[in-house]
Amino acid sequence: MTSLTDADATPDGYGELRAQLATLTTEAFRPELADIDRLGTAEIARIMNGEDQTVPAAVAERLPQIAAAIDGTAERMARGGRLIYAGAGTAGRLGILDASECPPTFNTDPADVVGLIAGGPSAMVTAVEGAEDSKELAAADLEALKLTADDTVVGISASGRTPYAIGAVEHARAKGALTLGLSCNADSALGAAAEHPLEVVVGPELLTGSTRLKAGTAQKLVLNMISTITMIRLGKTYGNLMVDVRASNEKLQARSRRIVALATGASDEEIETALAATGGEVKNAILTILGQVDGPTAAALLTESNGHLRAALAAAPRTT
Repeated sequence: MTSLTDADATPDGYGELRAQLATLTTEAFRPELADIDRLGTAEIARIMNGEDQTVPAAVAERLPQIAAAIDGTAERMARGGRLIYAGAGTAGRLGILDASECPPTFNTDPADVVGLIAGGPSAMVTAVEGAEDSKELAAADLEALKLTADDTVVGISASGRTPYAIGAVEHARAKGALTLGLSCNADSALGAAAEHPLEVVVGPELLTGSTRLKAGTAQKLVLNMISTITMIRLGKTYGNLMVDVRASNEKLQARSRRIVALATGASDEEIETALAATGGEVKNAILTILGQVDGPTAAALLTESNGHLRAALAAAPRTT
């Protein structure tokens, strides 16, 4: 007769997983909140707001690790590599959100920053059964992207145990890509698999196991840092101005003109002339004004400086 461990011998057959989840900080039950449903709305909101205020401090504890991971990411992207997020459920959605905001904000090619979610695009709105449990699915999704050693793969999982995120990191590391493991539990399997473990421990959630709350907020903050600071390192900004912004609608067209004005102090007429001479490219328009060059020269200088406006300005032939 086959013997069963206490963890396995449960009516639902999920004893081992239940035991594993019970050890995770993100899954811990908080008895002091057991009657939260009896409280008034304002009191629940006060408690929830207090919980949220602890998240930035948890992120701050991991800033050295986050910075090192970003430097590695920027170095590879400067060589033509991509930034690829991989996660399931909320974690996957957060990765896709961050990736989708890079083209309009930094004028990146949609293929430069990519979000993968277990189960594919439909999983953004509807759970795909079993997808998060497959390491093989993650490897296949990365293979479809023709992963290279210049790429960076960020596995995202609040628990740090999601097979899809771990599988993505393991496959990427085997291919020589840079790997980051973003989780909200210490000593996680995801962190162990990644070259750069980013374990932001935010503690138990207001609602037991609902990691769309503090854990989700922490992941969003870290993803903001990874993409934004990487783009700063790649020359996608000038100071704190988004000089590579893509003016794809009226609001962004107005913002483009404001950015040129803030960077140069030029008149509206000068700004319109510069944008017309550069096909609406904000960075190029700034260079024509501050560097006193024409549109083609601005484009050439930026190409030579790998898109870094400060370097292009330093190289501009000034007239006396």
